[in-house]
Amino acid sequence: MEQPTSTPSPPPPQLFSRAAVAASCVGFVLIGALQALYGPSIPALRDTYGLSPSAAGMGLSAHFIGAVAGVLGFDRLFGRIGNRRLLGWSYLLMAGGAAGFALAPAWPLALGLALLAGLGFGGIDYGLNQLFAVGFGHRSAAMLNILNAHFGIGAVLGPALIGLVGSAHYPAVFLGFAALTLPLLLCLAGVRDEAPPRGGGTGADSGAGGHTDPRRRVRARSLATVLGAFVVLYVLHVAIESGVGGWEPTHLETIGYGATAAASATSAFWLMMTVGRFLVAPLALRWSAQAIIAVSCAGMTGCLLLAAIPAAAPYAYAGAGLFIAPIFPTGLPWLLRAAPRAHRAGALVMAASMVGGVAAPPALGKAIELAGVRAVPLILCAISAVCLITTGWLIRAASPSVLPTPPAPPTSPVPPPSPELKTPPDEQPAPAAERTP
Repeated sequence: MEQPTSTPSPPPPQLFSRAAVAASCVGFVLIGALQALYGPSIPALRDTYGLSPSAAGMGLSAHFIGAVAGVLGFDRLFGRIGNRRLLGWSYLLMAGGAAGFALAPAWPLALGLALLAGLGFGGIDYGLNQLFAVGFGHRSAAMLNILNAHFGIGAVLGPALIGLVGSAHYPAVFLGFAALTLPLLLCLAGVRDEAPPRGGGTGADSGAGGHTDPRRRVRARSLATVLGAFVVLYVLHVAIESGVGGWEPTHLETIGYGATAAASATSAFWLMMTVGRFLVAPLALRWSAQAIIAVSCAGMTGCLLLAAIPAAAPYAYAGAGLFIAPIFPTGLPWLLRAAPRAHRAGALVMAASMVGGVAAPPALGKAIELAGVRAVPLILCAISAVCLITTGWLIRAASPSVLPTPPAPPTSPVPPPSPELKTPPDEQPAPAAERTP
């Protein structure tokens, strides 16, 4: 009898043409540059609008508020409106907001336009990360690292350009980046318009008439716990990223390094984050996301502990940047596999990480105020240790053998084999030669 053959799994949906992939990487260079332009522009913003330092810093806060709204809005519309339209509107919002911010005659209007630019930023950031996470199959982690490495390139180029032309010319830089965004609209034809399925409710786990059984409630609690752990991992690792970027120069100057050396070391930290993502891309084709993130958290913790030694601090901070680099992009495919039924898992985690990026610096500042600047690496090391513990828990809790899965669909019962009939003692079987064929 012919043996049944297993049906091969379908290939991942082809969501991007090569031109669209290249345009997406350029788009991430632009959003990385836009986010990094606000800080170096603060001196000119204060002169132009007569602002205090804290008021001038509100430009970046408005950008982040818009970014969170953009992530949640894109997620709400995901699957209802085509990908091209969503990405196209996001590019237009970012370009229009950035251009308006450059030309705004009053500071309240500039803040509103920074929020508008952030709205487009969030849509691009979440939209492309989400589509790359589901559109490349086993290569998704590698492609996400490459995509997010281009964000780092923009984050380095933006401040460098402001430093080259001077902060007084920030309007021209904002206008230039807004103009560079518009040609990307032409490449959206290479993006598949249909949204791929993200999992969700199926008949396998829905009871008739909305009835929920204890097993389903346990599954919901487990899913909520796993999502909570991912949120903790993302918020804390973004807190470490912003903490090193914001406090490394102050710490290095406190322990005896000059201002130029401290600034160069901080630039090296951001540069190593970009390099790290390019380096991890080929490794992600061989190693699981869980293994990469576990090694990253362990290395990040070790480097931050080493940064407490003055002679090793600049190199240790650079190493922390190298290890922290893969966590954000590599965690997204793992999240989607661990929580396939959570429709908005990616949006929740990304929005939480953005909120954490805004809330973490004041919280870290308070802790450093109490413990002293020399304690910066130890405080960050403690946060990194929590990331490592959370990753270890996730590896165990989100594994297929531990995380509850929906029950298998019912199959037709196979009747048990008929019991073998015994031959009565008075009817002995005929000899083999006399049996009828």
